Formats: sequence, structure tokens, C-alpha cells
Amino acid sequence: MLKREQLARYGLSVEQANMLVMTAVGGDNQSTVYDGRARYPVNVRYARDYRESPDALNRVLIPTPSGALVPMEEIADLKWATGPAMIRDENGQMNGYVLVDFDTSKIDVGTYVQNAKAAVEKELKLPAGYSITWSGQYENMIRVKERLKLILPITLVLIFGLLYANTKSAFKASVVMLAVPFSAIGAFWLLFALGYNMSIAVWVGLIALMGLDAETGVFMLLFLDLSHEEAQKEGRLNTTGDLVESIIHGAVKRVRPKAMTVFAAFMGLLPIMWSTGTGADVMKRIAAPMVGGLATSFILELLVYPSIYYLWKRKEVVEGPVSEIPATPVTV
Repeated sequence: MLKREQLARYGLSVEQANMLVMTAVGGDNQSTVYDGRARYPVNVRYARDYRESPDALNRVLIPTPSGALVPMEEIADLKWATGPAMIRDENGQMNGYVLVDFDTSKIDVGTYVQNAKAAVEKELKLPAGYSITWSGQYENMIRVKERLKLILPITLVLIFGLLYANTKSAFKASVVMLAVPFSAIGAFWLLFALGYNMSIAVWVGLIALMGLDAETGVFMLLFLDLSHEEAQKEGRLNTTGDLVESIIHGAVKRVRPKAMTVFAAFMGLLPIMWSTGTGADVMKRIAAPMVGGLATSFILELLVYPSIYYLWKRKEVVEGPVSEIPATPVTV
């Protein structure tokens, strides 16, 4: 610690004193030696015997503007002290970082931080003027979570709007949107089976799954409509039995094209689940919700959509069995 009164007495400023100490102890580059293309700095400082202990440093002579040499102990008090390797500040305040690493396969970041917050609040009493901020991946997760609160509703509204523009029916668009909860069942089952925790990558996969759900739901509703219209044009839609027959024709007898649509998506996603290269951990968590969601949405669409379609269309026909279709006369 510099003695400011002594510095003033000898005509030295704080900057000059620090510069002298730095040159004597740490050294200072005075020139450069050129050897061809190589360059070597010329560093000047006191020999080791004059700077290896506080007592030796106290005897180091410091030149003053008047030409006199005074020992360092005359202008400063020397003592050993342990300080930080680096001083950091953020938002105009001094801060320190505590780095934490844990196995994300056993616990997700959000749950870990919640448990850690509870433990810190219980065990640690902060002095006045101190604060704790949880940053890193947790901060990024909170930021994305707030953004998803806006993106998810917008995505659902856009999908519903596109479906309504295509079907011209709010009921049909709502029926197709039922694929979202159907797919969520398989998505969360597969995530649980694989031991994946909720993460940004998983949310991205869930958002992408909504688009695939709408695709498979539209196919299912399209075939039901085509079968219904075909039976209506041929005059085979008079009773509830006829309606059931047309729905079975549209739902069951046309499983192949609907299955091809789902399996084509599977063929593109399943190789990701077995990948092991760079970025595989992220891609697996994006693909897993889509694989599990497509499986359950396809099965539940085959079971639930026909029933809902029947309840919607049954008011157009009367109760009764399948109508008898008169045989077409054949002229010989």
C-alpha cells in the first residue's frame, strides 16, 4: 500500500511509483533485438535476490525526481495477500461465478436449479448488497420458455387457420386438431421410455409434430369425406347402417395410403434415433417426440375419427340397417 504523504514529500506520483515497482519486480521491455526474421524483447528488472521476499523488496532503491534514491519501505507498506485471479463485473457490479456440472440424463436443468434454489435459500443468508443470479443453460431455458409461450399459440392458430381455409368447416378443422392430444400421448411415452427430460430440443420436436399431426388428420378426414360423398351420389346413404358402411369403407378399407404416409415419416426419422455422431444427442430429442407421436396419433385417428364422423353425420339419415341395393338387370 502506497504512502501518499511520503510520495508527495519525494515528488512522486502514484502512477510513477506503480511504474517503478512494476519495472523493478515484474520487468519492463526496453528494446527489441532483431535476428533476421526473429525478434527478441529486451526486458529489464531487478535480480532475483532483490525481489524474492518482502524484506528484499523493502530495500529496493527507488529514484526520485531530485536524483535521490530512497528504499521502497519509505513510500509503501509491503505485505503478502491472496486476491482473486481475475476481477469480473457485470451491470456495474462486482461478481463471481460458481460453475456447476451434473448428469443431465438423471435430472433436467430446470428441476436441478429449483432444488438448488431451495437449498441455497434455506442454508445461505446473503449480506446486504449481495444477490444471486442463476445463469447459463437455465437462463437460456427460461428465455426459450417465455418465447414458446408466444410461439405455441401462434402455431396452433396458424394450423387451425390453414385447416379451415382448406375444409371450409370449423368442425372439420377442430376434428383434425384432435390429433395434437392423440400424438402427445405417444410423444411423452417415448420420452419417458428413453429417459429424455424436457429440453429446448424436445419442444422443437413437439412443435414439428403438430404439423405432421395435421397432415395425417387431413388424410383421414379426406378419405372419410370421399367415401361419404361417393355413397351419397350412388344413393346408398339413406340409413345409419349405410352411414356406418361408408365410414368403414373410408376408414378401414383405405388404411394402406394412410399407413404409407405415416411410415414414410418414420423412415426419415428412425435413422436419427440410432445416430451416434456429432449433434446426435440434440437430434434424437427432436426426433423422439415425432416418432412416438406419429404412432399413437395414427392408431387413435383410426379409432376415434370414424366415431366422431358418425356422430356428426348421423342426423342426416334415419335409423335403420344397411339398405338393399337393387340388382342391375342384365340383358342377354
